[in-house]
Amino acid sequence: MAEAATVQLFSYGTLRLDSVQMASFGRLLEGRDDAMLGFRTDMVEITDPDVLAKSGQRFHPIVSRSDDPRDEVAGKLFRITEAELAAADRYEVSDYKRIEVTLKSGTKAWVYVKK
Repeated sequence: MAEAATVQLFSYGTLRLDSVQMASFGRLLEGRDDAMLGFRTDMVEITDPDVLAKSGQRFHPIVSRSDDPRDEVAGKLFRITEAELAAADRYEVSDYKRIEVTLKSGTKAWVYVKK
């Protein structure tokens, strides 16, 4: 059986939590450290009951572009399937949008940022 096509997903927030990964993907992800340059982190209040149940957290980090290219947001880079990316899209609330960025390592990856 052929392996499913994979994509890169960068997470700086709750997608790194075991509980969120198990609820969203049915497995724990293996990732490596990386960072987004030129972004800063804020917090957003989550009211979606499904997301609250999965994460156990009322406030989640959210990133947006900064005016300082030296700003850096640390996180994990995961290799996931297209189906898992669709599951991540369903998990993220409407405050977030998915964009592609080039990480500090030079890897291109999807990430969820402030709308």
